[in-house]
Amino acid sequence: MIPQQEPCRSTVSTAYEQMLERVRYEGAYPTRARAEQAVRAVLASLGRQLTGDERVTLAAELPHEAAAVITSQTPAAEPLTGWGFVEDLSSRTGGTPATTRWDTGTVLRIVAQFTDEKLLDRVLAQLPTGYALLFGRAELTQAA
Repeated sequence: MIPQQEPCRSTVSTAYEQMLERVRYEGAYPTRARAEQAVRAVLASLGRQLTGDERVTLAAELPHEAAAVITSQTPAAEPLTGWGFVEDLSSRTGGTPATTRWDTGTVLRIVAQFTDEKLLDRVLAQLPTGYALLFGRAELTQAA
């Protein structure tokens, strides 16, 4: 007699599944796999831009799978502006700047929804100019 095998169970958390579905819906991606590809690429690039407490605290507010992508990256020696972030990600993924900007905005807007407002303020204060819009916020500057 051949023993019955247990059905393969997903090891992906419900919170991560929900995150992917939100990205899929808001980004109008045709499949969950395409949404996950965007999530992993954008979060890996974000992980290269963040350091210190903000990096750790942001990761702690996200689903485990998303946090692992961020924290597995080595921070870059030179931080990129928001547009530099998009250009760098575009060159890494082979996408156009326009589609990469779409992916980035979609994923980071969802990340902002998972994140405490005060933490997001600290994250944006750590990053060079141009990231606020990627997270779905206005870029406010003080007049000189």
